[in-house]
Amino acid sequence: MTLPLISAIICTHNRASYLGAAIASLLEQTYVNYEVIVIDNASTDDTKAVVEAFQPRLTYLYEGTLGLSAARNRGAAIARGSILAYLDDDAEASPQWLAALAEAFANHAQAAIAGGAVSLIWPQGIASPRWLSPTLAESLGAYDLGPGLRLITDPGQTPRGLNYAVKKSFLDAAGGFDPQLGRVGKNLLSNEELHLTQQALASGFEVLFVPQAQVAHNVAPERLHPGWFLRRSWWQGISECYREHLTRTLTGQRLKVRSMCLLRGLAKAIKSWPDPALRFENLVYAYGQLGYVFSGLRHLLPGLRSRACP
Repeated sequence: MTLPLISAIICTHNRASYLGAAIASLLEQTYVNYEVIVIDNASTDDTKAVVEAFQPRLTYLYEGTLGLSAARNRGAAIARGSILAYLDDDAEASPQWLAALAEAFANHAQAAIAGGAVSLIWPQGIASPRWLSPTLAESLGAYDLGPGLRLITDPGQTPRGLNYAVKKSFLDAAGGFDPQLGRVGKNLLSNEELHLTQQALASGFEVLFVPQAQVAHNVAPERLHPGWFLRRSWWQGISECYREHLTRTLTGQRLKVRSMCLLRGLAKAIKSWPDPALRFENLVYAYGQLGYVFSGLRHLLPGLRSRACP
């Protein structure tokens, strides 16, 4: 059987310190029929020098339009593979990553999207802080739905973008990753993968969790501060609101529901005050609901002043 060509793509923005390990992990795959593409998304650090150390074993391209979705779409445009496997620039793929993804797609002809488990690599000398709950650890990329292959029917359980594979034919038909979603510079917009999963499921395709397709994600020290989680939750709320705006499901009733979620989150934070992890988890949740409500009011009441965050 002819093995399909897989395009393994890293989109990077100012992460030269992590990028070398990410590239090296791709060049050590057990799968034999693949190409490696690095999209430099307007980096101003030593990214190009890091990539040059691995030449000519990969394709390098500079993309000046800042934004993860723009970079991913640029990578897809030049990819020769029928499967596109995206790895974050601060992640490291296990040697069997591409082989596991290829096998899953081969065994599930209707699959359009697949991704695997993600573990965390903590910075040297730093342990998980007391205020970080297992739920909030998922914000750092942790993702595991169990030991067996699983069909995903809930878009909220979609594979993480740092370990995300999609058939090129489906991505092309969907119009690519939505450039209005996904990180742009320092903002923490997201949900571009979830939006694509919604499109796949609505069109009758399968979305797979492949536990053997393992990736480890480096936790940057700057993310181990409460303020980062609050910002991320705020942008998550904005992302969810925009996604509902895209699908025309954003209504005044949805804003009312999210407002009640905001109040419940605050109430739970007060109730769980003695537990630092649970208290902070509920505060972060409430802050995300506030971001959703703020963004929803902007969409439903155009006269409000346009702002992305407080």
